[in-house]
Amino acid sequence: MLSAAIQILAFALALLGVLGTTVATLLPNWKVSINAWSSVMTPISQMQGLWMDCVWYSSGVFSCTMKNSMLSLPAYLQTTRAAMVLSCLVAAFGLCLASLGLKCTRWGGSHRAKGHTAIAAGGCFVLASFLCLVPASWFTNEVITAFLTTDLPDSSKYQPGGALCVTFISAGFLLAGGVIFCLSCPGKRTGRPDYDSPPPQEKPGQDQEQKVYSSPSKLPPKDIKDSYSLQEYV
Repeated sequence: MLSAAIQILAFALALLGVLGTTVATLLPNWKVSINAWSSVMTPISQMQGLWMDCVWYSSGVFSCTMKNSMLSLPAYLQTTRAAMVLSCLVAAFGLCLASLGLKCTRWGGSHRAKGHTAIAAGGCFVLASFLCLVPASWFTNEVITAFLTTDLPDSSKYQPGGALCVTFISAGFLLAGGVIFCLSCPGKRTGRPDYDSPPPQEKPGQDQEQKVYSSPSKLPPKDIKDSYSLQEYV
């Protein structure tokens, strides 16, 4: 099983991955526009996220509009929404399991039980990382394809935003932490068993007499007394 320091490092990486995934899910800049306007009250940046669309005006005003209709969203956006939320839930469950599987904690059961719990936590982190990578890659592909193939003006085109970078980095943290936890296999223990077998009990009769009479120089006190009494009579 891995050392406690490496497990703590894996737990820290997984925690960063969970925080990054949660923040990336809520960020509005999954894709940003490339237009720049010169007027005072015209937008200089338009951003679209999973849950809201935001506009940043040149005067410093920041306005957001929620995406209330689920049916009007494209398929890749709905899939990304569901996968990111599921990734956050799976990663949070993995953190709970990892806290039980750490060697530096007192809870979680025996050495072997902690190893199995750590492997389960690693599996959750790996699954959460793939739930981040697959929809983020699909979202990036859709944005780049629309940018290169459509005949729209540059003011209506979008490019990948910072939230996608946070998503990929968080997925990397989750994957690294999950792989480290998956290497926490307890294996086969060749040392002493967990429960020591009691020593064999000796029978109180014949075995004790054999030990006493095993040495020829030792005689029972009764025989010695009888020998002295015979010498006196002689």
